Amino acid sequence: MQTEDNSPSHKRTTKRDLVMRISEETGLIQQDVHEVIQKTLDYITESLTRGENVEFRNFGVFEVTERKSRIGRNPNKPDQVVTIPTRKVVKFKPGKVMKHQVTGDLVSLPVKK
Repeated sequence: MQTEDNSPSHKRTTKRDLVMRISEETGLIQQDVHEVIQKTLDYITESLTRGENVEFRNFGVFEVTERKSRIGRNPNKPDQVVTIPTRKVVKFKPGKVMKHQVTGDLVSLPVKK
């Protein structure tokens, strides 16, 4: 018997969820909202592929960094050494506003004048 786990760590928002919510709130057709979201994601991916950072003020920054090659071990054969090659990875650094909203840390939020 399977039970559904509704703990916060297992919840997720999908692209479809975003499309439906934005469509409901704006009155736009779901197909149009989907196209805009998909184009946005495509352009973010293109920029990262070219080595550019993608910055959304108060939201965060996507950037490509390079992980250095390193020595690893095969967990099934711990005596076997494996070289893990250099590779590129995408990192996300949240902006101040997002960081504070997610952590609930309102103490250090910038004061708007």
